[in-house]
Amino acid sequence: MGDAQDLARLVPPDGPHQGLVLEVEPLDQPYLDEVLADPDAGAPLVLLDQVTDPHNVGAILRSAAAFGARALITQDRHSPPESGALARAASGALEALPWIRVVNLARALDDIAAAGFWRIGLAGDARMPLGEALTPAPQAIILGAEGEGLRHNSREHVDVLARLPIARTVESLNASNAAAIALYAIASRPRA
Repeated sequence: MGDAQDLARLVPPDGPHQGLVLEVEPLDQPYLDEVLADPDAGAPLVLLDQVTDPHNVGAILRSAAAFGARALITQDRHSPPESGALARAASGALEALPWIRVVNLARALDDIAAAGFWRIGLAGDARMPLGEALTPAPQAIILGAEGEGLRHNSREHVDVLARLPIARTVESLNASNAAAIALYAIASRPRA
């Protein structure tokens, strides 16, 4: 224990310390091929295309862990770092769910397809509702940044674009809400 000001100097500005600071090693960073080799065949993957808000990414981690996702996959350069804000939003899921950072998201999507996953890009302008896009195969969902949505290159590397069936009075949902709804749809789909 120490003086609050002394402890505050030891942690990042958004790091709560509540009178205690513990120095730990960074979390393990698995590789995509390790996660794809995992025998948990039914667990979905969640990919984020330049979602940078740490609160959204943390909430997505929490939903992904709650619905039994296999891993979260983001770009190395266009995703937030592990931080106090992200960890608080994740509510323990940061330690429970593998977070894989890749250099090239399109290449990762190709590897995911080769591993037998059906890749669904969520896009508000898609014609097909998410429920119709789901298949019995393992699912990989990819969400884009708020405002921008999925980038063109990501759209080119999915099997189908799908939308959430929301009322026309609302243009879109934030990424964490959309991820939670999509993960619920995957978890509750009929299995062959």
